[in-house]
Amino acid sequence: MKNGRPATEKLKHFLSMLNDRLKKSRTTLKLIFYGFSVHELQLELMKEKGHMNNLLMLMIFGDIAGLPLFPSYFSLRILPYIVPLLDTWKRNLFREKDITDILSTDF
Repeated sequence: MKNGRPATEKLKHFLSMLNDRLKKSRTTLKLIFYGFSVHELQLELMKEKGHMNNLLMLMIFGDIAGLPLFPSYFSLRILPYIVPLLDTWKRNLFREKDITDILSTDF
């Protein structure tokens, strides 16, 4: 009986190690297939989201950049939700761009 217990414990340990390795390999395969299929699309969508966000901020708070496009009443109502994003938007809007920035974008 004593000889049977360590063998079953070793078998359980082996099966748990095998299960862990299968989970890790499954996760690795998921990441590989994600990289092959969806990663570039997600990057493009994130860029597009950023461009749309910049356009919306310019329409709403264009007076900061010198373009009064939207009545200030509506801007003030939206202001509490936009305050955390305002500094980043201004930095992106007024960032100096050169020829390498234009050439690095995909067409």
